[in-house]
Amino acid sequence: MTVVSGLARGIDGIAHTAAMRSGRTVAAIASGLDIAYPAENANLQRLIGERGAVVAEAPPGTEPQARHFPKRNRLIAGLSLGVLVVEAARRSGSLITANIARDLGREIFAVPGSPLDPRARGGNDLIREGAILTETARDVLDNLAGFGALFSRHGRDGESAGLAEETGGPPAASELEQARAKVAELLGPTPVKVDDLTRRCQLSAAAVMAVLLELELSGRVETLPGNRFALSPDPRS
Repeated sequence: MTVVSGLARGIDGIAHTAAMRSGRTVAAIASGLDIAYPAENANLQRLIGERGAVVAEAPPGTEPQARHFPKRNRLIAGLSLGVLVVEAARRSGSLITANIARDLGREIFAVPGSPLDPRARGGNDLIREGAILTETARDVLDNLAGFGALFSRHGRDGESAGLAEETGGPPAASELEQARAKVAELLGPTPVKVDDLTRRCQLSAAAVMAVLLELELSGRVETLPGNRFALSPDPRS
């Protein structure tokens, strides 16, 4: 599966980062391709460009402006089989994306929230209007044509273990902690192939890649040709 989002603060950045750990992601932006917005996502935008795709309608050099974001939302809707709204007030850019997606015949999904929380009202309204109530990734996959069958062998009771076995699943928190310690110990200025790193760590590839992604996003390691990684030069030295 490919996750398409808008590279904004919050859930967008989380979705892009999580997708790169085991799949693919596309970022649709409201500026030119040479401009990162928000600025703190500049490294994330660079990594998405290297591993997935960054798409924009505006020419290079275009600064993001309020009128550009509905166009960005149209790109997200057009590239997607379905649109999931995680959180949205009644006047929200996420609802613009959902409305465009509905006009394009896409599936609409929404995570329910407390009726007392104004940030949940937009999503709750979508569910009231017929959007698919979404609590897990299974709710999305089951309702996207051609994808639900991939998981049909697993019942809803205890489905997490079955899904993890079939897809590889995300690494456990304890394994991530081990991977952080071992990867930090093994990485140095000399480039090392990720396969060699995984073998020497004796942990899953998913855990090692998750840690390498964390280090890349923080600017502590760099990716080199041949799927090799090395510690980034210390700018203070």
